[in-house]
Amino acid sequence: MDPAMVPKIFLITLHLWQIDDWDNARFQIRPVHFVPWIATLIFLISATAHAENTQPEKDNSQQTAVTFNQHIRPILSEHCFVCHGPDEANREAGLRLDQPDGATALLDSGTYAIVPHNTTESEIIARTTSDDIDLIMPPPSAKLGRLSSSDITLLKQWIANGANYETHWAFIAPEKPKPSPPTSHPIDDIVSRRLHKHGLHLQRKASRATLLRRATFDLTGLPPTATEVKSFQENSSPDAYTQLLDRLLQSPRYGERMASDWLDLARYSDSYGFQRDTPRPTMWPWRDWVIQSFNDNIPWDNFVLWQLAGDLLPNATQEQILPLIAKTHDSLHMSCSHPPAVVQSKQ
Repeated sequence: MDPAMVPKIFLITLHLWQIDDWDNARFQIRPVHFVPWIATLIFLISATAHAENTQPEKDNSQQTAVTFNQHIRPILSEHCFVCHGPDEANREAGLRLDQPDGATALLDSGTYAIVPHNTTESEIIARTTSDDIDLIMPPPSAKLGRLSSSDITLLKQWIANGANYETHWAFIAPEKPKPSPPTSHPIDDIVSRRLHKHGLHLQRKASRATLLRRATFDLTGLPPTATEVKSFQENSSPDAYTQLLDRLLQSPRYGERMASDWLDLARYSDSYGFQRDTPRPTMWPWRDWVIQSFNDNIPWDNFVLWQLAGDLLPNATQEQILPLIAKTHDSLHMSCSHPPAVVQSKQ
């Protein structure tokens, strides 16, 4: 066989040591030369087929449990409530979909937006699945996007099951979960039940050194010292982890770690960050107040109220006024220090 008809890379791979003169090379291809290639191809095909057949099993019973708050409200809120929600001034066609009475009432067109147990007569299904530009909902002019096929499937399933509305989840009293087994932590039990619904399970228990590292980073933002690692590993008390958390929560570094997220959200900076980046000498008291608030475990309502209107409280103390005096939300971000910009910011 003429070697010119065989890719050189093939010859180099199999018989590099046998080819000294490419011009006079002769090579007889035999079936055995293709065995590695065929074996590799068979392996890839079988691996792909195996991967497709080992997908985690889904809990079909959970798929059928479509609820208004978890599945339907987000769809209607994103695509429908702008024109058919609680805002009466912008409501179209007299249709209100956030309440059952309005959603199931007779419309001026002689149709019903939602007919419980009947997807065929429910106009919301007809409109969201229509291809007619004059009928489809939401209309293209609203720029809210079409409902996805999965959204429509959820709507159909919810209507077929009776279109049961629910009070907003914020006004539903939480239910106490079932008692946990004595051998597991209550939090682990709650997480495990949720993971089980998705075919997942908890990771194996971490080592004491790993647990110490995670807790220390989470609560202080710093790694544990070698002495702390040794002390925790040698602590045989059943309350060793509780003692660890108490120690970390009492550390001044705890307030600094918690405050870092709040300061980032509030866009805190010690300088203007613009042009010459001149310093802001009056900002640091608010930073220290936030850190101390976390270390003192100030209740959330006071933490927010004192920053927004601490000076309006009756007989306000210096502690309540300080966060408002030390900063304003409008002055924390990067800004220009020229007089016109300063006046506009204060306005």
